Amino acid sequence: MTTKIDPAHDDDTIDLNALFGTLLDHKWLIVAITAAFFVAGVLYTVFATPIYQATAVVQVEQKTPSLPGLSDLTQSLGTTGSQATTEIALLTSRLVIGQAVEKLHLDITAQPHRFPLIGDYLSRGRKPGQLAPPRFGLNRYGWGGEILDIYKLDLPDSLTGRKLELRAEEGKRYALYDDDGKRILEGAVGELVRTGGVTMQVRQLVANPGTRFDIVEQPTLSTIGRLQGDVIAQEQGNDSGIIGLTYNNADPDLAQQVLTQISTAYVRQNVERNSAEAASQLQFVKEQLPKVRQELDRAQAAMNAFQTRSHAVDLSMQTKGLLDQIVAVENNIQQLHLQEADIDRRFTHDHPAYKALQQQMGQLQSQKEQMQKQIGDLPDTQQQLLKLNRDVQVSSTTYTSLLNQAQQLDIARAGTVGNVRIVDSAAVDRNQPVQPRKALVVLVATFLGGFLALAFVFLKQILNRGVEDPAVIEDLGLPVYASVPLSAGQSARSIRSKRGHGARGQLLAVGDPADLAVEAIRSLRTSLHFARLEAKNNILMITGSSPFAGKTFVSANLAAVIAQAGQRVLLVDGDMRRGTLHQLLGTDAAHGMSDILVGAATIEDVRRQGPLPNIDFISRGRVPPNPSELLMHENFTRFIETVVPAYDLVIIDTPPILAVTDAAVIGHHAGTSLLVARFGLNKARELALAKQRFEQNGVMLKGAIFNAVERRTSGYSTYAYYKYKADPA
Repeated sequence: MTTKIDPAHDDDTIDLNALFGTLLDHKWLIVAITAAFFVAGVLYTVFATPIYQATAVVQVEQKTPSLPGLSDLTQSLGTTGSQATTEIALLTSRLVIGQAVEKLHLDITAQPHRFPLIGDYLSRGRKPGQLAPPRFGLNRYGWGGEILDIYKLDLPDSLTGRKLELRAEEGKRYALYDDDGKRILEGAVGELVRTGGVTMQVRQLVANPGTRFDIVEQPTLSTIGRLQGDVIAQEQGNDSGIIGLTYNNADPDLAQQVLTQISTAYVRQNVERNSAEAASQLQFVKEQLPKVRQELDRAQAAMNAFQTRSHAVDLSMQTKGLLDQIVAVENNIQQLHLQEADIDRRFTHDHPAYKALQQQMGQLQSQKEQMQKQIGDLPDTQQQLLKLNRDVQVSSTTYTSLLNQAQQLDIARAGTVGNVRIVDSAAVDRNQPVQPRKALVVLVATFLGGFLALAFVFLKQILNRGVEDPAVIEDLGLPVYASVPLSAGQSARSIRSKRGHGARGQLLAVGDPADLAVEAIRSLRTSLHFARLEAKNNILMITGSSPFAGKTFVSANLAAVIAQAGQRVLLVDGDMRRGTLHQLLGTDAAHGMSDILVGAATIEDVRRQGPLPNIDFISRGRVPPNPSELLMHENFTRFIETVVPAYDLVIIDTPPILAVTDAAVIGHHAGTSLLVARFGLNKARELALAKQRFEQNGVMLKGAIFNAVERRTSGYSTYAYYKYKADPA
């Protein structure tokens, strides 16, 4: 017989209404997880070490004068790029950052041991030097106010980067240990100590005797690289020349000192750089001045000699206009020649600035050639006079410009002010740490907790799509004889039993007969009364598809409610591998079914009185090596033939069919066989496979028992059972 599964109940079907109901069913779990994350977020904001931010602002001004026209030329070419970008690179360079590392000894970290988890929190509020007394008698930890200022520490390569331990001792003394606990040296504050290749000098030590500090000397380049990544320099506004600096650290004083050292070193190197550049340009200008002066003297002497010889004094209006034009062009060409010498010194011939300068010179030469053609149409005297006047004026203008430039460069070279200045010196707001952002952390933690709770519930629902509706079981061809709700009382009993508290052997049907689960088992008793009318014998096998379905709970309590109705019941633990029926009844497993099957005992030897007068119980006995073979022995058949006429009902609790074949063997002797399916645990495909396994072995299941049904917002279990009892008097 082929078992079909209704597509409406396919495991792959997603019902939005069911998912919404799942959220409502797990609302307290979601609330608990979200609340836990909320509390964790609050605790983090309380115990997390606050991080403070130091800020500073520097301004980059226009550079001191260079050669005439050179700045305009490079700006017109766009070759200088953003000046702030260059300065930001200098601000975070090894040259500048390295000076801060050297001045503040940042390559040496010294931190006191703190008490785990809450040590940092307890040490807050203590200013350096305000030493807190040891708490709880633990003087090895620092409790706030400790100071360890190491002025000098030179370690061999074998100890660089390793964690060392400094222990404060009486009388301002200390001892240094390596990470293996071996003493390296000992000394006193202010004393320079050299031992075994280690040189150390402690400038200040404020700590309780016994306090321990972790000391690590990192390679200087590693420290500089880490600080380069921590210091953030950004231009504030487009081409504003205003650069903001930020640096975060748990120590506000150290954060301020770091930015102060960086900004000071940056300004100092800028002054030195500008002074060196001005000196270099001044030398170049001074080299050009004598040459231009000689050219000016020669031009003036030539013009005087020509005027004396030709008696020509004035230029015509036309010639004077050409003179002004050609002088302007010549001045530009002359300046470009000066720039060419300077650019040739700084750039290669492939640089865009050099190529643009050559292009400008070519354009000016073209203009000059056109003017030369116009000059060729003038009288010879005017031509000669114009040429001499041009030479004088061009040389004079160039000479004057160079003199002015020399004076400006000399001032720039001798000055102590560069083109950058500190607008806002380094400062830290000690009342407002930047991290943690308490409100944001708590909000994010709460949202994260809610999201993870929802994800967990949905993932659990998707991965464990156990049957939650008895209609799904009936679609498999297994009538559901009873739906047993999850009993809170039984769950509490199981927990107390595992912890060793409470009555271990008291059944739910005996201890709490009004429980909804017991009422459901009573309805099962009624259904079985009619189901067994056509059965071949009075043996009832209760099995499951997999462990933890609750078949033992159903078997024991069903026996109890049937015995309460006045019928004699024999309860047999047929799971000789892992049977736990004896635990539920508060007894032991010795001398049971396995002893009967191996011929070591008779029924009278192993039969025990159950929890009610009409119940007899046979435990599993000692665990045999071959349970399946024992069940197939004729001893089991004789056992069945013996107990059938002696009782109104024989209930046999068997192992799960998908785990072992024992249930299939026992099923051949049973007149009625029921399969227990647990709510939310057993899947439809699993139950179908269990049914198919029985059918392949010639055992027909009479029906199923839907166990541990939980109340759900949507679905069958919302209306399955209601408590119905008398009102209290």
